[in-house]
Amino acid sequence: MTATALRHELLQSYAFVARNFNLTKRYWGWELVWLSYSTASSLAVTFIAAGASEVTGQTGIDVKHFTLYLLLGTLIWHFMSIMFTFVSEVIAWERWEGTIEYTLMAPVHRWVHLIGQTLYAVIYSFISTLIIGTIMALFFEINLADANFLSALVVLMAGSISLIGIGIFASILPLLYPERGAQMTHIIQAAFLLVSGVYYPISVLPDWLEVAARISPVTYVLDGIRAAIMDNAPLSDMGQYVMPLLILGAITLPMGVWAFGQAEHYAKRTGKLKRVG
Repeated sequence: MTATALRHELLQSYAFVARNFNLTKRYWGWELVWLSYSTASSLAVTFIAAGASEVTGQTGIDVKHFTLYLLLGTLIWHFMSIMFTFVSEVIAWERWEGTIEYTLMAPVHRWVHLIGQTLYAVIYSFISTLIIGTIMALFFEINLADANFLSALVVLMAGSISLIGIGIFASILPLLYPERGAQMTHIIQAAFLLVSGVYYPISVLPDWLEVAARISPVTYVLDGIRAAIMDNAPLSDMGQYVMPLLILGAITLPMGVWAFGQAEHYAKRTGKLKRVG
């Protein structure tokens, strides 16, 4: 591919970013609602740490440590879940807007479309998480003087790649099952929430769920970022978290794009694009 052709493809990807940004502006009221709900939910979960002593009757609880543990869990989960939602619902969005036939029949490579959707998902997730994190910092006393932000960023980037690959796989469901595919993606997201140790260590899970936790990319992201922020773990210690994420991403990302292309071809051939119920 020549430099001119690559630039043209990247501009097409940016067009999807711009399109999604305009959709967000159109539904700004709902965006405000969901941001408010996410903020309230994050605060409610983190306040559990503040009330732990009263609930348990124990006085030796390290409330600051517990608060940071829950705060990181809520923020990381918000970032990862929103990004997964935006990628997995790429087809659902097109159906809701009535643009699915225009988008999937346009002379645009599918990877260009998916890159644009993914890039917007990352930007949106980062901005909304930053806003929620800033608001939460006003409620809780947090000391991040010893946090290793570089290690945390590397783990987050590796985790994003792997979760995007799984999200692309999940986006096939609304394509093949117009009536219930979107619901299936939320079930996958709920499974990640349950087994990944967002609000508790995975060691408290039943043995069979702990096995599932070990293959969830969110588990490694949470463990790695908590180690970096709470324990000042250096970048050299991040291999145990980053390597599984990179391996998973290297498998799921190209396979997801390929599988999506096969599913798209099948949907076009069988007339599933226009169906909405």
